[in-house]
Amino acid sequence: MEKKATRVAYGEYLAKLGNDHDKLVVLDADLAGATMTQYFKKAHPDRFFDCGIAEANMVDVAAGMSTMGMIPFCSTFAVFAGRCYDQIRNSVCYPKLNVKFGFTHAGITLGEDGGSHQAIEDIAIMRALPNMTVFVPCDANEAERCVDAAMAIDGPVYIRLARLPSPIFEMDMPFIPGKVNVLREGTDAMLLCCGVMVSECLAAADLLAEQGVNVAVVNCHTIKPFDVEGVQALAAKYKKVFTVEEHSVIGGLGDATAAALVNMDGVRLTKLGLNDEFGQSGKPADLLKAYKLDAAGIAASVMGK
Repeated sequence: MEKKATRVAYGEYLAKLGNDHDKLVVLDADLAGATMTQYFKKAHPDRFFDCGIAEANMVDVAAGMSTMGMIPFCSTFAVFAGRCYDQIRNSVCYPKLNVKFGFTHAGITLGEDGGSHQAIEDIAIMRALPNMTVFVPCDANEAERCVDAAMAIDGPVYIRLARLPSPIFEMDMPFIPGKVNVLREGTDAMLLCCGVMVSECLAAADLLAEQGVNVAVVNCHTIKPFDVEGVQALAAKYKKVFTVEEHSVIGGLGDATAAALVNMDGVRLTKLGLNDEFGQSGKPADLLKAYKLDAAGIAASVMGK
């Protein structure tokens, strides 16, 4: 199966969109070669702005541009969301300006750069902000759909992107912002997942099937606005719900799901992710194994091991 990092798909697609949208501008913080906005820079140099290692300034510049009718996409590493939080909050979200954030290298699959650079709290930060939409694409195709959706939304949007190349799914995967997507039906439990965890959950479902356990796999590409009704309906069907995210179990997909299910009787929720801890340096595959977020670890958690 072909693999491509969502950050690469993001950069390539922005460059393509730039051909049809002359109001689209891209800003970066001295990381164009890593966030892949280098493709836009090469294709549309007059609409690319490298703001240097000054993320807060980048966000304020983008806010100003949006008031002049431009559609700015800001990019940096997801862990640096903390550097410009005040500007995202007060300069963009508070006045509900039309600024988009494509932040890359999220989660522990960033790998060897270690815990200091592995964003495991960025979803929590962004979903707490009023007016912010939060997308977490699972593959290259969905990354493009998230960019399309961001272009159509009049307001702030956060797109969480990964460094690690991940499978490009060949299955039919309709994308409707704010709606979960059932990728695999089941009978015994549900794995609700996002981002690069989707491929691991599908692999975990195969491992579980070998043990006679049939689990559904549901892609939650939109963390905010959350598909409360959709998740409640699925939870009522499966009763056992496992959320799987490459993020802290605090404030992310797991907590969004918990809020949706809090008043439902007979539903058991288990949150799989980083348990109030930072990541560490290592190969992405080794880190997923260490935190039980690889297919084998997810399957073991479902089995209660």
